[in-house]
Amino acid sequence: MIIQLLAGAAEAAPENQFGFVKAMEEGGPVAWFILTVMIIMSVGSFYILITKLLEQNKVMKQAKGLQNFWRTNSLKEGATKLEKNSAWRQVADDAITAEEKHAKMTDSLEAHDYMHGSLQRSEDSINSKLAGGLPFLASVGATAPFIGLLGTVIGIYRALINIGIAGSASIDKVAGPVGEALIMTAIGLLVAVPAVLAFNWLQSRNRRIAELLNSFSTDILAYISSDGAVKPSVAPAAKKPAAAAKPAAKPAAARS
Repeated sequence: MIIQLLAGAAEAAPENQFGFVKAMEEGGPVAWFILTVMIIMSVGSFYILITKLLEQNKVMKQAKGLQNFWRTNSLKEGATKLEKNSAWRQVADDAITAEEKHAKMTDSLEAHDYMHGSLQRSEDSINSKLAGGLPFLASVGATAPFIGLLGTVIGIYRALINIGIAGSASIDKVAGPVGEALIMTAIGLLVAVPAVLAFNWLQSRNRRIAELLNSFSTDILAYISSDGAVKPSVAPAAKKPAAAAKPAAKPAAARS
């Protein structure tokens, strides 16, 4: 009896014709195309956010090794203290190469400009690499709302056509297309907002790294120009605690 009542209630329940999938089906190929573009934008934004965040964290972590760099007696010795293939090692290696060519130049002013320009080029190449992918985030943040708006316009256009065909603005002719339009607008905002926030956050972190790189290259330039007399003051390396002396062995007890 209970099963029959439940079956009858299920048959009597109206079918939902205004769900997300139903609205997309009513939108046709254009709606599915816009949704696909939105998904690609969202996946690409989160991929860039994660990869760039890991890259920035790696560069900032490697900056802790600069203390050991400045404790050495030469740039070549200091470069060996830096992690290979790191941004800081690149600046140090470029400075060493520029220093070798700098010594061959007869005009001191031109030599100084060459050294300064070499370090600036090294910084610019690193900053350019860190900024890779950020234009995509900016583009997503700027265009996603308009792509969603395109879906909205198409949905409203279809709603008006249905009204004209039916000859009346009944809810069953309007709700589906209008619902599709609202869904597209919401999706556009959900894609754009995280992209804009990620762009601004990564940009601020890149500016911090750029400041550290500029400070490092400036210190190297001063070090080279002064023949090693000018360099940042660093804390002395922490000494390892000496091993505790073993207690002297107790004399064996005298035999009774």
